[in-house]
Amino acid sequence: MNDAETLLAKCRAANLKVSTAESCTGGLLSGAITEVAGSSDIFDRGFVTYTNEAKVEMLGVRTETLEAFGAVSEQVAFEMAEGALQNSAADIAVSVTGIAGPGGSDFKPEGRVCFGLAKSSAETFAETVEFGALGRKNVRLAAVAHALNIFLKAAS
Repeated sequence: MNDAETLLAKCRAANLKVSTAESCTGGLLSGAITEVAGSSDIFDRGFVTYTNEAKVEMLGVRTETLEAFGAVSEQVAFEMAEGALQNSAADIAVSVTGIAGPGGSDFKPEGRVCFGLAKSSAETFAETVEFGALGRKNVRLAAVAHALNIFLKAAS
């Protein structure tokens, strides 16, 4: 059983719905979840907010947060997850924002991805993972795998 199948089983058992807010993964996380037959039992919706404007309009990320910390930050990941939770019927929302590559900067290197988790039980957190310069495709796939693990822990 893969992580998405395990997530489906756990969320079904606990009667939980999930939502995603994605930037650098561009819908891959939602795709991984909905690839599993029966995922409509647990998947409410996904937000692909690639631009800062989309983050503000669809998720309610504050412009001040984006200006102060940049799109690739725990603060923005936190607000993305909270926005996905508030704008859906989900019990758990996970957000992903990062620099898949190629490129990056001295301050925000390629492979840096920030994740957020929001739960209806008021548990919200954000974290940063440095995947390194694995190449765009591999950073995105690693981010999806990590996000699925966040969902799995939150559903337990």
